[in-house]
Amino acid sequence: MDMNRMLIKQGRVIDPGSGIDKICDILLENNIILEVSDHIELEGMSDGKEINAKGLIVSPGFVDLHAHLREPGFEHKETIQTGTMAAVKGGFTSVCAMPNTSPAIDTPSMIEFVKMKSATEGVCRVYPIGAVTKGRKGTSIVDFLELYEAGAVAFSDDGDPVYDSEIMRLSLEYVGPLDVPIMNHCQDLTISPNGVMAEGEVSDFLGLKGIPNSVEEIMVARDIALAKATGSKVHISHVSSAGSVELLALAKEQGLNVTSEVCPHHLTLTDENVLTDGNYYAATPDSAYDTNSKMYPPLRTHSDIESLIQGIESGIIDCIATDHAPHDVVSKHTTFDDAAFGISVFETAVGSLMGLVQQKKISLNRLIQTMTYNPCKILGQNFKDFGTLRKGSVADLVLIDPDATWIVDTEKFVSKGKNTPLQGATLTGRVVCTIVNGNVVFDELGWTKGEVN
Repeated sequence: MDMNRMLIKQGRVIDPGSGIDKICDILLENNIILEVSDHIELEGMSDGKEINAKGLIVSPGFVDLHAHLREPGFEHKETIQTGTMAAVKGGFTSVCAMPNTSPAIDTPSMIEFVKMKSATEGVCRVYPIGAVTKGRKGTSIVDFLELYEAGAVAFSDDGDPVYDSEIMRLSLEYVGPLDVPIMNHCQDLTISPNGVMAEGEVSDFLGLKGIPNSVEEIMVARDIALAKATGSKVHISHVSSAGSVELLALAKEQGLNVTSEVCPHHLTLTDENVLTDGNYYAATPDSAYDTNSKMYPPLRTHSDIESLIQGIESGIIDCIATDHAPHDVVSKHTTFDDAAFGISVFETAVGSLMGLVQQKKISLNRLIQTMTYNPCKILGQNFKDFGTLRKGSVADLVLIDPDATWIVDTEKFVSKGKNTPLQGATLTGRVVCTIVNGNVVFDELGWTKGEVN
């Protein structure tokens, strides 16, 4: 849907970056935000389109710091085309693609490949994250400046940690002048190397090898120490434990250059979801071992969830990122020990997170801030015109119906990944329209066909 002007009328506009939360109008023109005001008319604008957003939430488009688009190398799991289609269905207008592809995104040519594919086949913006080490093998660092100049917006070996502390220190020294983060998957590989779910009563009951919280917390502490030593940007990916929140709080108190993210599933699901019906006491072999609940970091306990929620609401945790990790059926339709780690998230993120708002555990403004303004702030100066609706910023927006109740049906997913434990769950809150660069790229209500005005 390409048009020069678009007027979005009387939605609840929430833009934490500009301090706006009110019912008002937004005028888009030439792919930028032209005006946000209590009342705007399209008089004399014959080529304009007017959208009635009454009863809807209007926010900046979501920016996902952490997603796996799988291309190149794993196109049977996801492609840049299908991944971005799923992203915009979930309200994400910008997606940072992790480098655990085959080959890894560790050279300028691989950065260019991702940029080219996203430009020709992507539905939203895709920003490549470069690997920290060559081949993500953890032994030899990449040419950070070369990858940055090619278009890498951050660096990570995600899927694996930057395990060697000297490699991590050197990487931070090199990346520091570029003012971009190293995003680390915090996992001490020497502790419980064969673990498949969180260590606790459920893992004991099911006879599965557990992963203790200390696996994450030891490396979070190390990375905070290295951030303090180097002054460079460290971003802790997919925080999952209460102890990590405590460590991040100390880093914030000291004013260190440390940020972090948490995923929707770690805020809403527990290790009990490995029991298919979620009922610990009524579990049987037929109602357990849900491989769609196998992910890394693993789903943890109710007390961990409460700490993570408090971390988001207090600002200790900066962002919510999806860690969208689609898999083919074969990778999940196997024993729990052999199943792949990962969950498909783009299309369920808003529905699951709005439940926390309805339960008054997270404020709506804070939720939107963690998915719009804050990710752009972490990524730096090149993202100053994203994640906000201020005049002159890029026209990336999402419209949400907060009252829409729907049932998760993976057969309707546009992502190739159908791997989610939310299959059949009833959620409230749904994206109905996504606008990228002034163009409607997802339309639930028929506005592009002129059916709603």
